[in-house]
Amino acid sequence: MTTAATNNSGGPAASAIPTGGAGPADTPLLAVRDLTVRYRSEAGPVTAVTGLSFDVAAGETLGIVGESGSGKSAASMAIMGLLPAGTEVTGSIRLRGEELLTLSDTQMRDVRGRRIAIVFQDALSALNPMMTVGAQLAEAVAVHHRDRGRVELHERAAELLDLVGIPDPRARLDQYPHEYSGGMRQRALIAMSIANDPEILIADEPTTALDVTVQAQVLEVIERVQDRTDTAVVLITHDLGVVAGLADRVLVLYSGTKLEDGPVDDLFHAPAHPYTEGLLAALPRVDRKTARLVPIPGQPPSPRDRPVGCPFGPRCVHVLPGVCDVPDLPMTRVSPGHDSACARVLELMGAAR
Repeated sequence: MTTAATNNSGGPAASAIPTGGAGPADTPLLAVRDLTVRYRSEAGPVTAVTGLSFDVAAGETLGIVGESGSGKSAASMAIMGLLPAGTEVTGSIRLRGEELLTLSDTQMRDVRGRRIAIVFQDALSALNPMMTVGAQLAEAVAVHHRDRGRVELHERAAELLDLVGIPDPRARLDQYPHEYSGGMRQRALIAMSIANDPEILIADEPTTALDVTVQAQVLEVIERVQDRTDTAVVLITHDLGVVAGLADRVLVLYSGTKLEDGPVDDLFHAPAHPYTEGLLAALPRVDRKTARLVPIPGQPPSPRDRPVGCPFGPRCVHVLPGVCDVPDLPMTRVSPGHDSACARVLELMGAAR
């Protein structure tokens, strides 16, 4: 992975918050600035994330929402330092003020799992089928605590399974992943991620392929873990319903670009971007007067052929030539802590009133 802690103009990475400002006392736990991720391909570079900036405060839950291919997972892999060799990453990722993009692989291994951890979406693939769940939990702890003995590691593994709500945790330690149900595997993966009490937990589509009841249980586990450990959570999902009851703030990604960012209540009750409005219109709701959902027309643009200006422009009913196709559209503050990348947002919100 090729990294550079620079902004898009090639100068030193910015450390100031783009909107609102912040003093030393307001320094966020995680500060991402102008993050751009480019993959190599036979057809040339493919930009997965463009100029992404956001903050995560201690104990906060940030929901990152977007369709498949919007750049959600690419951004999380960049934070974890897990992108494939040859990937170009520019911008800045700071954890308590420490720049992560300039750390060596050895230094990142000390950060990964201990200070920032991730829960992958496919628990069956993420867990080793040849090792018992207890052995994998013990290994996750031992990597960062080599002074702990076998008995202590075994006790810590049982404690972790109990924390995520797996019944009879001591007996379950000696079982293999295939002996767990899908929901239990996901809980075990969460237990492994929090084994070293990380400051930030990234949950990448943690409810994928689980039924509705098990989804609710997994989200409850994440919420319970956060309450007990004060861990900040970055919840990555394509489902707005998942973040509705869990997130404090929501960031909406589309085609690798941030289109909206704001408190969860503001975003659901007063969306400030047509794309967010479209996502909400396509979300099943019991209070909707009509049972018919409204799909968003068209398809997301190809990463190799993004439109100039707003990437949602070709699918937007409010697009205005000469206004929405201007390069580098700025984020507009529509209310405290609520920003939108729509060039017509103030006009459209005024008309809605």
